[in-house]
This record gives sequence, C-alpha cells and structure tokens, in this order.
Amino acid sequence: MIKLCYDVKKYRSDLLELVEADDTVIELGCHVGGTTKLMAPECRVIAVDNSPEAVDEMKNIENVQFIPGDVRRHEIIAEAYKITQSCDVLAIDLGGGYHPDTTFKVFYIWSSTFKPKHTVIRNRGLLEFFNSASVGEEDYRTTTGYLESYHDSGIPPLIKEFDLWTPKLKK
Repeated sequence: MIKLCYDVKKYRSDLLELVEADDTVIELGCHVGGTTKLMAPECRVIAVDNSPEAVDEMKNIENVQFIPGDVRRHEIIAEAYKITQSCDVLAIDLGGGYHPDTTFKVFYIWSSTFKPKHTVIRNRGLLEFFNSASVGEEDYRTTTGYLESYHDSGIPPLIKEFDLWTPKLKK
C-alpha cells in the first residue's frame, strides 16, 4: 500500500497504523527524529537525513541506525543496502510540501531497491496532483509499497550488481 498525506500528524498516524513490532522501517528525511522516536520502540529504523541538526539528535535513539547524507546519492542508498536489503515500511518526508518531482524520484529508486510492503509519503505537491487527477481507462494498481509494474527497473545499476560481485553484503 502507498499512502500520501501532507499534515505531519496524519503522516505519523498513518505510519504508526502500519508499523508492526519487529518491522524494518527506512525513514528518509527524519530530521531530528520527531517521527522516528514514535516508531523506534516498536521496530528497527534506518533513518537518513542530511541536516546537521540530525546528527547529534539521532545517535541517542534506541533501535535506530542513522545514516547522515543526501537520500539522492548512490552511496547513501548503498550504505542502507549494506544494513538491509528490504524493508517493511518506507517513510518519506523530504520537506513536506516542496519538490514533488524529487520526492517521487526518491520514492521510485528507494522503493524499487528495498521493496517495502507499505510506503507513506508526506508531500503536498504529490497529494495535490493525486487529488486533482482523473483516472483514465488504463488501470495500473499496486498492493505493495512500490510500483510492481516497474519491479527492478528503478534499482541503481551498482546495487543490482551487489549480489553478483559482493555476496557477503547479503545477510
């Protein structure tokens, strides 16, 4: 399931509804951990953010592996991939209302790579687009947290090759 929202309270409640005990959650755009702290007692969180304020705040939250960096960079995806090759929930909050194109690209690449059961995206632009669009005769739907019709096409090439030349990265 893929959920879109804008209000941060709705974003957090949607995530808490989906997250189950022992889930692996990848959270992109954790900032100082407001949402992370709500999920961490229940599950394992891999949190990524490039803001300097996040570094000190995130290192003291239990059950969280923090990766400082830009979610658009290949080496950051690769670092997360070394930790886990899949996730149950992908949470994306890259500034809430800004850059829907960037947010969608990040969703596409990270969800294709980690194949989450559920994704929650907080972005006003994507939500407005979704709510304003009318559906044509073509019906593409997914029941997972990634776009099933694209399967592996969004995975960065170097990550696709990990298991070919570095099988020790697999757990």
